[in-house]
Amino acid sequence: PPPPPPPQKPVYLDNQATTPIDPRVLSAMMPFFKGQFGNPHSRDHPYGWETASAVAVARGQVADLINADDDEIVFASGATESCNLALRGVSENGARSGSIRNRIVTVATEHPAVIETALDLRNLGFKLVVLPVSSEGLLDLDLLENQLDDRTLVVSVMAANNEIGVLQPMRQIADLCHAVGALFHTDATQAAGRLMIDVENWQVDLLSLSAHKIYGPKGIGALFVRSGVEITPLITGGSQENARRGGTLAPALLVGFGSACEIALHEQEEDAARMRELTQVLQRELRAINPQMRLFGHPERRLVGNLSLGLPGIPGAEVARVLAKEVAISSGSACSSATLEPSRVLLALGLDADTADTAFRVSLGRFTTAEDIEATVSAFAECPYLTNSELA
Repeated sequence: PPPPPPPQKPVYLDNQATTPIDPRVLSAMMPFFKGQFGNPHSRDHPYGWETASAVAVARGQVADLINADDDEIVFASGATESCNLALRGVSENGARSGSIRNRIVTVATEHPAVIETALDLRNLGFKLVVLPVSSEGLLDLDLLENQLDDRTLVVSVMAANNEIGVLQPMRQIADLCHAVGALFHTDATQAAGRLMIDVENWQVDLLSLSAHKIYGPKGIGALFVRSGVEITPLITGGSQENARRGGTLAPALLVGFGSACEIALHEQEEDAARMRELTQVLQRELRAINPQMRLFGHPERRLVGNLSLGLPGIPGAEVARVLAKEVAISSGSACSSATLEPSRVLLALGLDADTADTAFRVSLGRFTTAEDIEATVSAFAECPYLTNSELA
């Protein structure tokens, strides 16, 4: 007898954790797993020239996505390394140069790549200020201004939050930082491909990106370093990336990253419009199923495709578990969903631990369809546990 058909995979609505590789990206990468295998740093023969040329194209594609110059892009293994390079790089450079600037300012809702790095730098002697946010997740600009002085080295504020999708006012933050001579870093990992990023308009000095959030491969990211900003490398042992990050570059990953950026540049507005419409439908239908459903974070200043939701009395991890065969969602971010603790981001909004524990994140993407939304709504509607929180 013929083998049984493979089990149908659930609808994928966890695109803020990672995105599937766009088939066009995969197609661009494949030659670099086969015949185009040269070391891009080999300058003496065509194998190296070929891959070096491909890397240069990819660097330009990444730069174009954020309106940067090619030589302002430093490739890294992902956004976590990029955030580390930004904060540690400027901190060590400042310490080596004898600068009086030793204060680092960040926000309670930042990704662990920023928060944990900042805490580590505090242990090394830097002064750390972690600012609160409003109940909707927004930073108070007056509070930020009051915390900035001539000893502030760098401010790090995420452009779009990875759990609640809240968008912070980039240009206004940058202006406050530059008024006192401080640098401004933003983790734009979640923002890329979902909204227009312009480093000139935003006036950021450092900006972190990751390929796998924009339908590219895992294991590659970048740090934008504005011309004139000095950073000390984390990884030494080579002069690659203008001596800002040692190590042989991975052409296949870089080509994939560049291709993903080029596609995003041309299609992000169309993608965003489609995701916005589907998200509105999903939110409306889920609230019709259970009017007690709550939205966390600012209702309007939020990333397209993001819904951070909660059902009273039902842990978010339990919602994700009971739906797992039909719909793939997460209880918070991918970085925190493996823990049993309530989300640090949601606690920062002033929620009590029980309420924060109810949160689950739904995130749409480029390949989300109207049929996926219909299937998701049906999955919720067919589960009494979720349609009536009083059963919890």
